[in-house]
Amino acid sequence: MIASGLLAVIIGATFAVLFSSVAELQEMEHRAQDSEDVLVAANRLERLVVDLETGQRGFLLTGSDQFLQPWIAARAAFPQQAAGLENLVAGNAEQHARAVRLTEAGTSYLKEYSEPLVAAAQRNRSSVDALAATQEGKQRTDAMRIQFDQLIAAEEQLATARQDTADAVAHRAIVAAAAGLTGSVVLVGLFTWYLNSRILRPVRRTATMAGQLAAGDLGARVPDDGVGEIGVLQRSFNSMATAVEQGRRELAGSRVRLVAAADRARQRIERDLHDGTQQRLVSLALQLRAGEAAAPPEVRPQLRNAADELTIALEELRELSRGIHPAILTEGGLGPALKSLARRSPVPSEVTIDVPGRLAAPVEVCAYYVVSEALANTAKHAGASAVWIDARVSDNRLRLSVRDDGCGGAAPDRGSGLTGLADRVEALAGTISVTSPVGAGTTVLVNLPIEPHDEL
Repeated sequence: MIASGLLAVIIGATFAVLFSSVAELQEMEHRAQDSEDVLVAANRLERLVVDLETGQRGFLLTGSDQFLQPWIAARAAFPQQAAGLENLVAGNAEQHARAVRLTEAGTSYLKEYSEPLVAAAQRNRSSVDALAATQEGKQRTDAMRIQFDQLIAAEEQLATARQDTADAVAHRAIVAAAAGLTGSVVLVGLFTWYLNSRILRPVRRTATMAGQLAAGDLGARVPDDGVGEIGVLQRSFNSMATAVEQGRRELAGSRVRLVAAADRARQRIERDLHDGTQQRLVSLALQLRAGEAAAPPEVRPQLRNAADELTIALEELRELSRGIHPAILTEGGLGPALKSLARRSPVPSEVTIDVPGRLAAPVEVCAYYVVSEALANTAKHAGASAVWIDARVSDNRLRLSVRDDGCGGAAPDRGSGLTGLADRVEALAGTISVTSPVGAGTTVLVNLPIEPHDEL
């Protein structure tokens, strides 16, 4: 607003000076035209005086009436021409006084000298001394010519002064225009710099950070050193980014806690089944076997059948228990657990393990279920002849790969199993990818940090 106001003041002042200069130049032009009209009128009036003198002298010397024609025409035109000259110089007191004196001198020349002399010569030319009259007429006209010269010289001085004033006004207009243009250019340049540094650049920086924030970089922030609405925008953006980052952190923490709670619940259920239900079923099976030996022959088949069914139920319960949470994972770690999965897989599986020691429990559980789900999908859908499982630790990360040579074409977004695994992996700040071109098998890659997550 300040820059716009200054620009408006500069432009307004420049145009005011230009308008004033144009008005003065127009006034000078009018005055110059008036001076030209005055000079023309003065020259015409002087010519009339000359015509009066030459016509009178020719008539007195020759007596020929043809010399009186210029005199007659000049005598008729003189009053009107003199009045016109007085009107032209009416605005200048000195020039007007000179014009009045010229009019009086011309009128006196006509009325008191020239007309009586011509009239006397017309009556009796011999009664007039032509030489003396001519000499006196010349003296009178010379005196009027001096007055004409004074009036013309004064008017020319006025014209010169007006021209000098017009030149000064034009120079002032040029200087004002140049100064206004220079000031406007400088101000526009400063305004552009201000807009770029204080508005455009912060807005672009904020837009860039907004793009990074939208792309997932929740640590994107902008300096909040802007002024006015730009500063409000920057602070609002930083507050929004902080809130989003905090929300994501809280969401990630809740996901981790949910996964951990689910794992603990599964482990507790598995332990309860193993230590409680399974033990009771084993004891009951042993009791049935012992009862079978002591029972009458006709009852033994029923007891044997009951013991066999109980054994089958016990095996099913053990399989269910391993699906809920494998005890071998808790007791032996990731390597034995993955090898156990490979042995139970209906598709021949090759396992490569390079994991030194035990990893954090959530990491081991996550890796176990990824391999379990991948093997289950391979057995159900892939039609593969072999599966290769590779697990190794590198750069403090567990890199897990499950690859088969099946038909491919797996779509992770169409199955709840892989979607649930992706949620589990991402909850541990890991990544999972599925590559499954048609006819070229399927590869599941998982990358997990081996350090326990902070929220665990």
